[in-house]
Amino acid sequence: MRKLSMEELQRVDINSFKNQEKLPIVVVLDNVRSMHNVGSTFRTADGFAIEKIILCGITGTPPHREIEKTALGSTQSIDWVYYSDTFKAVEQLKKDGYTILAIEQAVESIPLQQFRIQTESKYALIFGNEVHGVSDEVMQIVDDCIEIPQFGTKHSLNVSVTIGIILWQFSQNWKLL
Repeated sequence: MRKLSMEELQRVDINSFKNQEKLPIVVVLDNVRSMHNVGSTFRTADGFAIEKIILCGITGTPPHREIEKTALGSTQSIDWVYYSDTFKAVEQLKKDGYTILAIEQAVESIPLQQFRIQTESKYALIFGNEVHGVSDEVMQIVDDCIEIPQFGTKHSLNVSVTIGIILWQFSQNWKLL
């Protein structure tokens, strides 16, 4: 077995990426404090070719060297916008016709493997602060809540890992079927 060369990976340039079809997904970061998690979010968003990222509250914004350390240039390919208030960002997404999903451990949350993704819908996926999760205020206006089942002692995944798992699951419905 051998690894693929850069030419075999057939990477597109940034302009081609900007013009290609995107998954109808917006990732919302609700007060994510780690710049490394923000950078990882950009890189994962690029990998799954989603529409954009909305950075809210204390979440860091590009350009920032700690974000770029993990983003590896994907802050140039992924569209993003900043809102000082996550609630206002989510209200706007609702007006724009997005189904709003919190990714959180909550009463009545739906296990990821049981959530039925509607490919005719567009989704806003809200990921919360590393300690406090999605804000209580935002939880009151979401359409649904998805939870990744966990079986260890922590019942906590790093937000960037969670984003990767969720985007993989959502991408299966559009890209792989």
